[in-house]
Amino acid sequence: MTDKRQQLIETAFALFYRYGTHAVGINEILKQSGIAKKTLYTHFDSKASLVEAVLHYRDERFVNWLDQRMQDSEPGKAGILAMFDALDDWFNDRVETLAKFNGCFFINTCGEYAEAEALPHQLCCQHKSRVRDLIEAQVKSLGEVKEPEWLVDILALLKEGAIVTAQVQGDKQAAIKARRLAEQMLTAQEVSQK
Repeated sequence: MTDKRQQLIETAFALFYRYGTHAVGINEILKQSGIAKKTLYTHFDSKASLVEAVLHYRDERFVNWLDQRMQDSEPGKAGILAMFDALDDWFNDRVETLAKFNGCFFINTCGEYAEAEALPHQLCCQHKSRVRDLIEAQVKSLGEVKEPEWLVDILALLKEGAIVTAQVQGDKQAAIKARRLAEQMLTAQEVSQK
């Protein structure tokens, strides 16, 4: 990947994340990046292909970050709770690699591409599936779980709800609240296994 291509992706991400993909035009991206239009079209045949590249970029960055945060804890309960601690850091702008919190880039972008067959919409769904896979891996580490798919679904919903609450209501404690609920559920799960 060339430096100019990466610079275009990172500039576009910063603008898209702050203002939305439809609100930001190619000329603004060129102006902010200092890159010529011809160079942009050498790397991307359209704004749509740039949007797709930005979605891949953010997906890799976010999933790698969250996976690392979860892997830094013991697998299972601690790994699951580490996800909420990571979200708390993100919501409160303590994660430099993710940019200043402005909600979930994938939720925001999916709202702009509402048709399920639109490629950006599909890429947003794939991202959510990848994050769900991280949660599922931690749930499997719990050992015998009565309804593992249900638990994964609930934890994923708690995560998504915390993100939306932090963005829409400005509740910077949303991840801590979701963490408490997750901890109660996981403790109840442990008790029921005994």
